[in-house]
Amino acid sequence: MSKLGSVWNFLGRHKYVITIVAFGILIVFLDDNSLVRRMGYSREINSLREEIVKYRADYDESTRRLNELKTNPDAMEKVAREKYMMKKPDEDIYVFEDNP
Repeated sequence: MSKLGSVWNFLGRHKYVITIVAFGILIVFLDDNSLVRRMGYSREINSLREEIVKYRADYDESTRRLNELKTNPDAMEKVAREKYMMKKPDEDIYVFEDNP
């Protein structure tokens, strides 16, 4: 009975500390809105924002190139020659490959 009494005595003297520690553990680790999850969500939000910036830059570049292709016939000819290997009837094409 003395062990139970000493445990009860310990709990009685430190009840506020035990309550604060239990509350801290609940807030930091166990809650649905815990600090650990919030930090993970914050990292995910930051990475998604970086992706948004990257995709906006890609969109702006693609829009610029599309406008250039619509307005400049020389740009369209350049794309046709470089990407699709098209040529005029009286031309010869030579393709050089780089071997590493």
